[in-house]
Amino acid sequence: MSESVPSVEVAPLQGRSGLAGFLLLGRWPRDAVEWAKFLVLSVRIAAVPGMLRVSTVFTVGEGLPEDPHPSAVGIVMAAGPLVGENAVGPGQLGPPQPHAVVILHPPGCTIASVPEYETASGCVLLPGLPHLGLEHQAAWAEADLHGTVTQLISKASVDPFMHPDTAALATLLAA
Repeated sequence: MSESVPSVEVAPLQGRSGLAGFLLLGRWPRDAVEWAKFLVLSVRIAAVPGMLRVSTVFTVGEGLPEDPHPSAVGIVMAAGPLVGENAVGPGQLGPPQPHAVVILHPPGCTIASVPEYETASGCVLLPGLPHLGLEHQAAWAEADLHGTVTQLISKASVDPFMHPDTAALATLLAA
């Protein structure tokens, strides 16, 4: 009988002004598909009215809050807004380079793929090392105010400059 692999669990973290990040529990997502599942959950949370006020960049790291849950393995923390006052700038997301970067857009900051629905959206970029043959991977998700997923795309071998979200995240990672 094979050992059961613990699941990836996610707990949202709330700050003074809304969504501050997520705690990863159990284990790290292994691949782009598992990161896409995380993204869907985070976009569904961002779709809750008032949870996220502006398009926000998040970094994925191993640091944990004080007195973390015993099964905590990592944290996804808000780095700041994408635009406007206190916006995250190029090179501010490292070093060290985060395991992944995420951008979440609340309702009102997303052009819905299905125009009849008000949606939130997001993107996760798993930075690769192209000079070593490890390509960038990414996923994009969109969900309406009721949590219904209206779009989900996951890709390997991503040219980060072919989509606005991955281009923004890649630029922010550049030092």
